[in-house]
Amino acid sequence: MYMKHFFTCLLVLSLWSCANDKNGGDDVTASNEEELLAYIEANDLVAERSASGLYYVINELGTGATPTPSSNVTVAYRGYFTNGSTFDESPPEGISFNLNQVIPGWTEGITYFKEGGNGILLIPSRLGYGDRGRGSIPGGAVLIFDIDLRSVN
Repeated sequence: MYMKHFFTCLLVLSLWSCANDKNGGDDVTASNEEELLAYIEANDLVAERSASGLYYVINELGTGATPTPSSNVTVAYRGYFTNGSTFDESPPEGISFNLNQVIPGWTEGITYFKEGGNGILLIPSRLGYGDRGRGSIPGGAVLIFDIDLRSVN
């Protein structure tokens, strides 16, 4: 009897948890998509959408090496929200890091450029800092980055 009750409670809790995760994720995903599309339209951007939901704009492709998701790169960037408010910016010479140590939107997005290329990454929260956020970035935030791929190291 106790085992039957235990398994019934476990099943109910599992279904409730999945329903809450699904609904919360779908709501944020849908609102992020709307926010991204509105930003792209308002700023007259010609953006590509990847299978993951990342949008990117290539202003200049570049002519050098193409990074992989595990490359060390040097990138100059400015990160801001769709309202234009800057939350982070590199020094003009850029910063170096490994692409497997950054948010998924960067790991994927930087690989669309070649060394010397520049453009914009438009990142939904699930490819950024998710629903928890980080520092001055609130949970569920869409992130925009102007990027300049200085080098593949």
